[in-house]
Amino acid sequence: MKIHTLILSLALLFCCSAFAQQDTTRVLFVGNSFTYFYNLPQVVSAMAASQDVAIETRQSTVGGSNLEQHWKSEKGTITRTLIENQDWDYVVFNNHSLSSIDTPESFMEYGEKFAQLVRKHGAEPVFMMTWAYKSNPLMQSTITKMYQQLAKTSKSDYVPAGPLFAEARKWRPDLELFFDDKHPSANGTYLLGLAFYKYFTRKNTADMPIRLTTKDLHGEKLYLMFMLQQDADFLQQLVDEHDFR
Repeated sequence: MKIHTLILSLALLFCCSAFAQQDTTRVLFVGNSFTYFYNLPQVVSAMAASQDVAIETRQSTVGGSNLEQHWKSEKGTITRTLIENQDWDYVVFNNHSLSSIDTPESFMEYGEKFAQLVRKHGAEPVFMMTWAYKSNPLMQSTITKMYQQLAKTSKSDYVPAGPLFAEARKWRPDLELFFDDKHPSANGTYLLGLAFYKYFTRKNTADMPIRLTTKDLHGEKLYLMFMLQQDADFLQQLVDEHDFR
């Protein structure tokens, strides 16, 4: 009787473990400093964990890199190896901030190549539509047009980071979204994290905490970000009122 009970307990444990693994969304973020500033992949995981949702994130990022360099494994990138040898649900691509403007042919070519590669290995490609520089908001129209074209051609989704930045600047010019002329501040990365959380979960972001934490190498609490409540409320409302699909 005890043996039967033990077998049943092990079977239930195995089933629960398998279910938990299936319930975890695995995301690879590919890109450059627009992605790793203020630890966007970790912020997305922390936001999900705060809502009892499991999103496991990894990244393949090198400062100043574009997708052509990631494809050719230049600048020390290992993106194709990660895509081809590990299991992902989504792969998020952040191309160079000027690629859609300065090198549109390469922008389209390598975006499409990566979308095909990702699908070949059982995941879904997602493009992070980047934002205009603080000093030149007029960049956004070209960036938006090119990402929309890439999404249509490659039959992929995109997360409209650039339009969200523009909308936030319109309504809250006092809210600093930039660390410098182009990189996101903590506020900007919080906005990006909300957008990706909503995209991956299809859930609203209201009541997302204003303090985001993870664990350090010793298992102790590590604070990723602190937000003012009124700023977090504004950014949550902005994201929740935006239709991503």
